Amino acid sequence: MRTASPEKVSITDTTLRDAHQSLIAQRLRTEDMLPLAREMDPCGFFSVEAWGGATFDTCIRSLNDDPWDRLRSLKTELKHTPIQMLLRGQNLVGYRHYPDDVVDRFVAAAHKNGVDIFRVFDALNDIRNMERSMDQVKNVGAHLQGAISYTTSPVHTTQTFIEMAKELYTHECDSICIKDMAGLIMPGAARELIAGIKKAVDVKVCLHSHSTSGIAPMSYQAAIESGVDILDTAMSPFSMGTSQPPTESIVASLIGTPRDTGIDLVKLRGVRNICIQIREKYAGLLNPISERVDSDVLLYQLPGGMISNLVSQLQEQDALNRMDDVLAEIPRVRKDLGYPPLVTPTSQIVGIQAVLNVLVNGQRYRNVTKEVKDYVHGLYGKSPGPVSDEIRKLIIGDDKVITVRPADLLEPAYEKMKKEAEKAGLVKKEEDILTYILYPAIAPSFLKGERPLEEIPRKASAAKPATDMPSQMEVEVDGEVFSVRIVSVGGSKVEVTGVTPQKAPRGEYAGGIKSNMQGMVLQVLVNRGAAVKKGDTLLVLEAMKMENPIHSPVDGKVTEIFVDTGDVVQNGDVLLVVQ
Repeated sequence: MRTASPEKVSITDTTLRDAHQSLIAQRLRTEDMLPLAREMDPCGFFSVEAWGGATFDTCIRSLNDDPWDRLRSLKTELKHTPIQMLLRGQNLVGYRHYPDDVVDRFVAAAHKNGVDIFRVFDALNDIRNMERSMDQVKNVGAHLQGAISYTTSPVHTTQTFIEMAKELYTHECDSICIKDMAGLIMPGAARELIAGIKKAVDVKVCLHSHSTSGIAPMSYQAAIESGVDILDTAMSPFSMGTSQPPTESIVASLIGTPRDTGIDLVKLRGVRNICIQIREKYAGLLNPISERVDSDVLLYQLPGGMISNLVSQLQEQDALNRMDDVLAEIPRVRKDLGYPPLVTPTSQIVGIQAVLNVLVNGQRYRNVTKEVKDYVHGLYGKSPGPVSDEIRKLIIGDDKVITVRPADLLEPAYEKMKKEAEKAGLVKKEEDILTYILYPAIAPSFLKGERPLEEIPRKASAAKPATDMPSQMEVEVDGEVFSVRIVSVGGSKVEVTGVTPQKAPRGEYAGGIKSNMQGMVLQVLVNRGAAVKKGDTLLVLEAMKMENPIHSPVDGKVTEIFVDTGDVVQNGDVLLVVQ
């Protein structure tokens, strides 16, 4: 237990990871990160969070940007400042559990390429899912920061979080983070929890919060008064809203006090000026929903990064008008699933199921993602509260729920998938194997250089808003129909991106089974002429980063298949025909 007076407050700046993930759906490109990192390096931050989380996914899915190259490039600029990453425990930077051999290889590769501090968390606060990655972080000699996914619910209390901190301490954590991903922690709760942890264990405590609810700056002040050691902040042009409180403001508030950060505001001004230029470049991605204070987050509890992504994904489905319905459904789904903290991947699992419950004719759990089924089966770990028998039966029928550590059921995969990747000609460097293992559906096209680079949308003109134009259209070229997503309008010129062949017919089609949302065909599980039963899975769409199985509504025979793996389909497209 610590008895000495609190020392200076240290700052972890999140601009290069969580801030842009929260405000612009993690679209910041490496080319714009490097000059910013160069200017940040002499500032004296405890660390710069620059890798992990959803940025890995977006690099290969949308930016045609190798995340490993990004990490190495950042390391050349951050010569004096530790690079910190967010690691999802057994999920690493993906949305499911990976075998232990993959976890070991990933942590070692991340450290070798430049990660100095690993913030390790589990979405369910199931420490069994954190143990392997935490052990490996210590094995490679890096700083281990164990994280508590903070939330509020009938099954979460200050004492349960303190007990978790004590257990994390037994795993030799160098620091412990209270990860308040939705901006829920109140000043009184922050004061009680930080004081409780520091009384229980002798370890540095970090508070990470978001300004979504408008409460975070007040809770940061309470944390400072309670002896917090590290605060997460973001440079002011990428702060507030669903991001973190501003770095400059927190630093300025402590100047001349016993807890002065020692960071020079003049140096921060240089960083800020670069951030202003970057913000202007990406202004077309900023959405008022992500930038504003929204007290409703206290009800639906979505983390900052998920809100901006949910807006983007509903826009893709041409269903942004259903946002309020989805937000109202999220707490209901969360309760149904035993009150999981809403952080990746559970925020996506709950959020996307809420979208499906709303968009699929308002019929709850008529369509259930594979991830929700896996969650209820126990494959993500132990839910904080019980899942009711009624909901469990509705989702997985009479299937059994596992009680062991989920990764214990996984066979080693690294060597097997290494051979697959090498056979497919995907491996140019060792890290490409890990990229393939983490994202086998999209990594091949990325590693072959076939994935398109998304254009940065231009900021809408006040005189002629971009919303005057349709966001998507279909065009026919030499008899082939293409789906075209319109990114921006400038004068008479229309820039487009995401041009993909539109193979699936639209409209009414006898026996036709339609897509219920925009997505990519991940798997086609039947052949033409196959006999199927009602409820059989015919194909799997990847929609909003979740797997969405499409089932047969009847017994019958597959007479037509209009799509292949990798095709992009729109809401209402006929995918196949079952007669």
